[in-house]
Amino acid sequence: MAWRSDSFLSTLKCRVLVVGAGGIGCELLKNLVLAGFANIDVVDLDTIDVSNLNRQFLFRREHVGKSKAEIAAQAVRALVPNVNITSHHDSILSEKYNVDFFEQFAVVLGALDNRVARNHVNRLCLAARVPLIESGSSGYIGQVSVILRDVTECYECIQKANEKTYAGCTIRNTPSAPIHCVVWAKHLFNQLFGEVDIDDEVSPDLMNDEDRRPDQEMRQYRIKEGIEDCEEKCWEGSAATNGNVVEGIANGNSEEAKRVCTRTWAASHNFDPQTLFRKFFHDDIKVLLTLSDLWKSRRKPTPLEWDNLPNQNPGSSKDRTDEDMWTVLECREQFKKAVLELRTRITGDSVLMWDKDDDASMRFVAACGNIRAYIFDIPMKTLFDIKSMAGNIIPAIATTNAIVAGMIVVEAMKLLFGKMDKMRNVFIRKQPNPRGKILVDEVPGKPRPKCYVCSEQREVIVRTNIELTTVRAFEQKFLKGILNMVAPDVMIPMSGNLIVSSEEGETDRIAECKLSEVGLSNGCLLSCDDFLQKLKVRVQVSHSSKLEADEFEIATDSGAAAQQNNGVSAKKRKSSIEVQESPKRARIGDDEEAV
Repeated sequence: MAWRSDSFLSTLKCRVLVVGAGGIGCELLKNLVLAGFANIDVVDLDTIDVSNLNRQFLFRREHVGKSKAEIAAQAVRALVPNVNITSHHDSILSEKYNVDFFEQFAVVLGALDNRVARNHVNRLCLAARVPLIESGSSGYIGQVSVILRDVTECYECIQKANEKTYAGCTIRNTPSAPIHCVVWAKHLFNQLFGEVDIDDEVSPDLMNDEDRRPDQEMRQYRIKEGIEDCEEKCWEGSAATNGNVVEGIANGNSEEAKRVCTRTWAASHNFDPQTLFRKFFHDDIKVLLTLSDLWKSRRKPTPLEWDNLPNQNPGSSKDRTDEDMWTVLECREQFKKAVLELRTRITGDSVLMWDKDDDASMRFVAACGNIRAYIFDIPMKTLFDIKSMAGNIIPAIATTNAIVAGMIVVEAMKLLFGKMDKMRNVFIRKQPNPRGKILVDEVPGKPRPKCYVCSEQREVIVRTNIELTTVRAFEQKFLKGILNMVAPDVMIPMSGNLIVSSEEGETDRIAECKLSEVGLSNGCLLSCDDFLQKLKVRVQVSHSSKLEADEFEIATDSGAAAQQNNGVSAKKRKSSIEVQESPKRARIGDDEEAV
């Protein structure tokens, strides 16, 4: 068939769905219309940020703040005026994008940037029996994967990078790796400018395990004996709990200490960079030094003074790149610059969302993370490196996205022209392999027999403490958090009792009941059905008295579930960050470039 002949173009009149209009999505939409695809739908919930403009070439400065899907559609329509492209400024997780919606398309092309959305699209494509071409990029590496029901492995058959969790006390008291400092810095951003989360605490944890009251949702911290000897200025807003700083502790009366919201305290000082620096990088560190038991086998941290930093001359900002290492003085200046910019954006009770593409937000996290690393004698990292760690952010390389988008179109054409035997998964390498290839392809793997999403044997075994774990936690943390269900219904087959319902309010009366109180016992089987994803899974619940309340462990090797054995706990104060690994042939498990 000749390129762009009548028969060729006729085949490309089929309707295709593009999910994601970011880095890969922009390149993909351009490729599709120039190749001759005539009927395209594009879905994306995101809006355009100024930091997108250097690589998402369909957007211009005047588009900042507008819908990516809508502007991308306008831009490609300008390239090919007769193209029929429909934009949807919406979340692909919305109930209106159901199986019936997906069945309208000949192929779905994925350009997403998170695991939850990828899992959801994967399941709907399987349910609708629509081919999916999934993609992703991570810096200089990328991949394109072909997913056909009953023919190839699905997205959730494939091993993903494990999500790592870090104990809150490690983040706050005894960091030992750069990632600990980056997580802490991101939490600090939320404490100062964002929406405070119970697990986003940054100040020293001064509480013994025996002091913890398990019935307290908002935990309070008691000051250890002897800390009152610390100089008074160390205490002005130094100890903290759940977004609260503690003032007036120098008198030794910890029970009467005044707790003030961290942001309120910072606002009372007009977010003065020098004052913030003194609290988080000097006063809080001096508090930690009073906890002598922590430093018996560890190197003590070094408090820093704003005007007495190590004798290093800041480098010129001219010609500096993301891969240059900042000195401590440069980190201080970047911290100051970022704080001054961020404080202009908040008014009243407004909050800022930490945006991986926002320059000031990223510089704040990089500067704070590196300063804390220096304090604890941990290797400092470049801005480029920190981007790859903070919230599982993958640095974006425009050329990688362009290559990935090109490969998507190539595989889509093979599919539409019936060349199924020619379809390949394609991996983009940073360095040539021994054969000198940057692009490495392979025949798509067969479906995994034990995948709980695409196999006939859809069963997951989960361990939890049924005497302590609530029905609500089972729904929110296990079904929606680990299995990525959207609208689950859960029934106990033996009794016919419905314990979780997708109908709002139907099972609210038992939401706070323990699993054992609603009829679950060790080894109990549950029937879990997500009507939106057309997914049915049998869940076997195994009781473990060793686990705490609302903590789950997957005890099966079934596909994706085996990879999410991360012990989710609402009671343990843990901070988590997904860390990308580099599996065989640079398979990208989760995030595309930062869109």
